[in-house]
Amino acid sequence: MPDRERRREGRAGGSLPRPRKRLGQHFLVDRAALERIADALAPTPNDTVVEIGPGRGALTDLLSARAKRVIAIELDRDLVPFLRERYRDAGNVEIVEGDVLDIRLADVAGDDFLVAGNVPYYITTPILFHALESPRPSRAVYLVQREVAERIVAPPGSRTYGALSVNVQGFALAELVARVPPGAFRPPPAVESAVIRLTPSQEPVVPQQLEEAFRALVVDCFGLRRKQMRRVVRTIARLGAATADQVLASASIDPECRPETLSPGDFARLLRAMPARGVSDRDS
Repeated sequence: MPDRERRREGRAGGSLPRPRKRLGQHFLVDRAALERIADALAPTPNDTVVEIGPGRGALTDLLSARAKRVIAIELDRDLVPFLRERYRDAGNVEIVEGDVLDIRLADVAGDDFLVAGNVPYYITTPILFHALESPRPSRAVYLVQREVAERIVAPPGSRTYGALSVNVQGFALAELVARVPPGAFRPPPAVESAVIRLTPSQEPVVPQQLEEAFRALVVDCFGLRRKQMRRVVRTIARLGAATADQVLASASIDPECRPETLSPGDFARLLRAMPARGVSDRDS
């Protein structure tokens, strides 16, 4: 352990806070894995980093050594005083107590920031979508369950491709950076983990005012993922067969294909071609 880390451990008061099962805490302790996250994020001395769930500060140490500023958001009330004492003399680390889902990231970091975090597995998806709200970070790196990571980066037509894949890839380039074994954590989780990097797109598939409708349409379509798109559109929009075919033709989508074969761009075209929700040609 480097001298700086020893000094911080000592100042923080001897015994380390214990992981809390209720909060899904598994502290990453493997130095190589921690460095992979920091390297993937690649903060510079001009960057502000929002860290989600700093835990005991292992990743915070690496990020604060590279970034201009680190804003660490921690939900665990037992960890907050530990972290504040640990970084008492670190002029570029701020500890924010609270639920990240209740905090607009740009409000604490400004409009230009990066995001990193070892996020609890039970709440991974809401955190990812929350951090993808505008204004988006320039780059984000997360440690997540491997199965979730593989779903996020899956290409159209693959077995793991689904609503999560589309709703992330429609707004960011998703990359699987590294796999992390259970032994890298204390306590070890029951599953393998992976590091993913999301780089938000300069031109997302839909503008901000259509994001909510896009996500809802994707979820509805994958709720019928085994059906052909003609049946999917008829069901979710309550349309007759002829009108459903017209909608699909307008979106350049084969009516006999299935949702799992469509790209994020296909779903964006479908959204623009669909009639307004609540409007049905069966009612006319």
